[in-house]
Amino acid sequence: MTRSVLVTGGNRGIGLAIARKFAAQGDRVAVAHRSGDGPDGLLSLSCDVTDSDSVTAAFARAAEAHGPLDVLVANAGTSEDGLLIGMKDASFQRVLDTNLTGAFRAARQAALGMTRRRQGRLVFISSVAAHRGYPGQANYAASKAGLVGMARALARELAPFGITANVVAPGLVDAGLTESLTPQQRRRITQDVPLGRLASADDVAAAVLWLSSPEAAYVTGVTVAVDGGLGIGH
Repeated sequence: MTRSVLVTGGNRGIGLAIARKFAAQGDRVAVAHRSGDGPDGLLSLSCDVTDSDSVTAAFARAAEAHGPLDVLVANAGTSEDGLLIGMKDASFQRVLDTNLTGAFRAARQAALGMTRRRQGRLVFISSVAAHRGYPGQANYAASKAGLVGMARALARELAPFGITANVVAPGLVDAGLTESLTPQQRRRITQDVPLGRLASADDVAAAVLWLSSPEAAYVTGVTVAVDGGLGIGH
């Protein structure tokens, strides 16, 4: 069955890998992004998840092109690391507004059609930082932990409509935001990973596809860690 899929932050890194995997299995895929170029072969939508009107417009364009939305992957994210005592209010708020409130805006828009059709899948991309926490990432960790709580609430709220809400929490992935890490940081974190390597974007995409598949129809409100064991015990 071909489905309509929208991936926020889907023009690079993890988001692009997710979008391409859905497209490879025949789904109609739209990628929403605030900056950068759209990927070839996928419907590209300009969308700022910090702006409700922009989200509404992007979803409308996706529905016009691909039909009612079946799967939302809320992946758009940013980071502005800094130690607590020096972190400005604006830096904290910007990260939450993109990573957490942006996902809320996208989920709210997706749910409008999903509840009417009484079916749908919501998948939120969190992070191992939500469970472990890292120095200098109070804003990022808070935003990613918030996705877990929000997904659990939505899982209960939307279950009567046949909609599932789940989270994928990657560890250190060799793509996207981790490109800013120094070689020393990469080595230190990799040493802590029981499987001894970084994740690939495709590792994360595989978990998203499973949560969106018929085989996961009875799975909701869970967090799937794709972190090589980095978050064991959290």
